[in-house]
Amino acid sequence: MAYDLYYWPMIQGRGEFIRLALEEAGAEYVDVGRLPEADGGGPVAIRAFLDDTANAHPAYAPPILKDGNVIIAQTTNILGYLAPRIGLPPEGERGRGWANSLQLTISDLVVEAHDAHHPIGSALYYEDQVEEAKKRTPIFLEQRVPKYFTYFADVITRNGDSDAHLIGNAVSDADLSLFQVIAGLRYAYPVAMARIEPDYPALTALHGTVAARPNVAAYLASERRIPFNEMGIFRHYPELDG
Repeated sequence: MAYDLYYWPMIQGRGEFIRLALEEAGAEYVDVGRLPEADGGGPVAIRAFLDDTANAHPAYAPPILKDGNVIIAQTTNILGYLAPRIGLPPEGERGRGWANSLQLTISDLVVEAHDAHHPIGSALYYEDQVEEAKKRTPIFLEQRVPKYFTYFADVITRNGDSDAHLIGNAVSDADLSLFQVIAGLRYAYPVAMARIEPDYPALTALHGTVAARPNVAAYLASERRIPFNEMGIFRHYPELDG
């Protein structure tokens, strides 16, 4: 039975972390938001799912994964449920707990990446908070990104794997998520990342390892991969990239 993924069709957003896991595993899934409305998809279907009063465990917001009668929300929670079912390592309670810890740390970084360009609030347009963003983004790039990168590079070093994995010696959902963050930051801040990233060769190696995976490479080259844009988490505003 295919998994149903509920996420907005115009952005990568937090749903992309789920898509990458499903694509790497070659799992069958339906990206409901990207289906035509005539086929029961689109944003209308997502809103209807969110507003379904028959659901005893309503989700606050997408992404949402439906596996038969099981409904799970929140990116890290979904990946913790999904990874062992689609064959992504690690296995076992201890391994999944470690992967979950890494995913939560990645989630913290994702929040900070978004808030760099929307420091006042998501309800406002970027144009309403440009000056505040110009103050916050340098702090994010000069202090916060290096702190996160140093941590993840240390995790890779302690893992002791020459192919640059966070866990064990095979691509995990945590590797896929960190790949997405690095790709997003490269899009949003090409100038800054050209300065920052050489200090963290292990992260560059991890990005390359994931990108070269056959299923991931095919996905990245396909129309299923929504391009980065200025509606998602990672946005390129030249005035913030320095």
